[in-house]
Parts: sequence; structure tokens; C-alpha cells
Amino acid sequence: MTAAGRVPRSQGPRLAIVVAVVIINVLGIGLILPVLPVLIRELSGGDLPSASSIYGWIAALYSLMQFLFGPMLGALSDRFGRRPVILFSLAGLVVDYVILALAPNVWWVAAARILGGIMGASITTASAYIADISPPEKRAQNFGLIGVAFGVGFVTGPFLGGFLGEIGSRVPFWAAAGVALLGLFFAYFFLPESLVPANRKRFRLTEGNPVGAFVVLARYPLVFAVLTVFVLANTGERLLETNWVFYTGYRYGWGPAEVGISLAVFGVLFALVQGGLVRVIVPLLGEVRTVAFGIAVGAIALVFFAAATQSWMVYAIMVVYVLGWGNAGPAMRALVTRAVPANEQGVLQGAITSVGTAAAAIAAPLGGELFAWFIGPSAPFLFPGVAFALAGVLFLVALAVMQTRCIPAAMQDK
Repeated sequence: MTAAGRVPRSQGPRLAIVVAVVIINVLGIGLILPVLPVLIRELSGGDLPSASSIYGWIAALYSLMQFLFGPMLGALSDRFGRRPVILFSLAGLVVDYVILALAPNVWWVAAARILGGIMGASITTASAYIADISPPEKRAQNFGLIGVAFGVGFVTGPFLGGFLGEIGSRVPFWAAAGVALLGLFFAYFFLPESLVPANRKRFRLTEGNPVGAFVVLARYPLVFAVLTVFVLANTGERLLETNWVFYTGYRYGWGPAEVGISLAVFGVLFALVQGGLVRVIVPLLGEVRTVAFGIAVGAIALVFFAAATQSWMVYAIMVVYVLGWGNAGPAMRALVTRAVPANEQGVLQGAITSVGTAAAAIAAPLGGELFAWFIGPSAPFLFPGVAFALAGVLFLVALAVMQTRCIPAAMQDK
């Protein structure tokens, strides 16, 4: 049997391999983060409010594709296994980055982001892979390793992307294509299958779409309640993400290098929290209290982001935000996986991705338009941090839902 076909007997080697694949994948995504808004601004004539609006709608297209296709690829992974879906997704990302590197106008950027959104299931499927190989009591800690992978990828990726962007706005996209190709080869030769044939299920189109996936998961009250929290909190998180480059550039005069450094710091903090602290906090507080605490702290930090007048303040607020939200994410994923059988983990992870991407599809154009409006001449007052303030409000609503819906559902589930 080839290296690609061997399945290690222990959890450890498989866990290390899938985390390495995610690191490589996220590294490619991180490389383009500081420069994609710059490229769109170049292709749209250089006007900042216009570029912010266009970027928001293109980001929404990317997220919409993930929303529509995430459950399908998750359900396909429940039928055919995790490995082929991960390989397919990585190959698609190579093509996506090459198109971005060559894009002559914003329409080609939009087409590339549509393809990237469809192919963006490798991380979702990696989460299902981890659920396959992890005992229930270890899932929060192991999902935290996905956070570590994001941290490592977002430390290296934006840092390199920011400095490569100073050379040329197209250079990071070629680098991202090379990284995605490396991930494809690594997964092909070293990533074994995690879903044993006995746990596979027949593909049903009714489950391979966002509505069908939620109908399946509606049987589990706890899952449905937590997904509601996901919608609200992820909308807030995406408002922060999609406005970061334009906001910091406008308010603090940051270029690609400074943005890349700030995103790298985010990555370091997430890696430390989700790779280490979550292993202490979740056993100490429990999954439900960890989520509630994390959302509350995140809400406070988001309001401070909106009000920060000096660039150095941003880094202090980052620590508070990541201490909260960085613990909440893995705890939420672990909480819902307990309620779903092994042969529906792919559907579950696809639904979670759909929730996150639906939130992004709403947040990206909303944040872009709000930013453009509140720095423009028609604004009632100047408020470039308006999207961050709205994000804080959404976190508070998510906290209310957590207290009124998730805690009773968790008690019922027990």
C-alpha cells in the first residue's frame, strides 16, 4: 500500500498531518489578505470609498459560494471520505490564486473569489477529519489545534504578504498559488483517510445544501441553538475582518507591511490561546461557560477597537479580544459535535461553515458600505469604526441567545 493509502494506528500522526495541511492552506490565504484590498483599489481607479464598497461585495460573493457549497462538500466527505474532498479543494485554490495574480479588472477578481469560495471546504473537511479521529472529551482541545494552524498560517502569511506587497501587488498571489500547490502535494502523499467505510453514508442532495443541512441538524436542539449564536458572533467577527485593511489604512495610515504585521500578531495570539490556554479554560469552566465568557469579553474589545485613536492601542485591545473569542470558537465546535453521530459530522461541519460564510456574506458588504458612508461627505458625523461598534452589539445579542437558548438546550441534552 502507498503512503497515501496507509492509515496510522494512533491519533497523533493523523492529527499532526491534518493540522500541517491546514497550516499550509491558511498560509496561502494569509498571503493575500493585506494586498487584495490594495489590488481592488488599483483596479477600481484608486478611490477609497468606492474600493471599500467593491471589496465588500466581492468578499460577499466569496462567502456566498462557501455558504452554498460548504454543506454539499461536507456531505460528499461523509459519503466518499475526507481525503478526496481536501485534495479537490486545494487544487481549486491553486487555480483561484493564479487567476487573481493575472486579473486585468475587478470582474476577474470576482470570478476568482467565486471559485475560491466553492473550493474553500478544505478547512471545513479538516474539522470533520479531526472529529473522526478524536474522542469526545478531546475534541475541544483538538479543535483548538485548528486555531493553532490558523495562528501559524496567519502569522507567516500576512507578514510575508505585506512585505511582498511592497514589491508589487501581484507578487503575493503567485506566492499563495505556490503554497497551495505545496499543500496539495503534501496532502496527496501524507494525508490518510479518516472516515472508515462503516461510518460513511449515502449522499443525499437534500442534505448537501444549506437548507437541507439545517433541516437535518434541527433534530438536535442544542446544535440549532449554538448555530444561532454562530450567526450573530460570526457576523460581528467578519465585520472586524473585512474592514481591517481599509480602517487601519484610513485611521492610522498603515500600508501592506503594517497591516501584515498586525495580522501576524493576531495569528500569534490565536495560536497561543487556542493551542494552550483553551486546554486549561474549557476543562475549568466547561464548554458552555467558556463560550459565554468569550463572547462577553469579545464584545467589550470590539467597542474599544471602534474607539481607539492611536495605533498602539490596537495591539493592547487585540490581547483582550483573542483571550475572549479565541477560547469561545473551539468550545462551540466541541459543544455541538457531542450531539451529532459520527456519520453526520461532515454535514455538521458543512453547516457550521455555511453559518460562518452566510455571516460573512452579510457582514462584508454591510461593513464596506458603512465604512464608505461614515468617511464620506454625506455622513452625519465622522465614524470610521462604525462597523466595529456594530460588531460589539451583535456579540452582546449572541450572549443573550447563549444565556436563554443554549444553556437550557445543553441541560436538556444531558
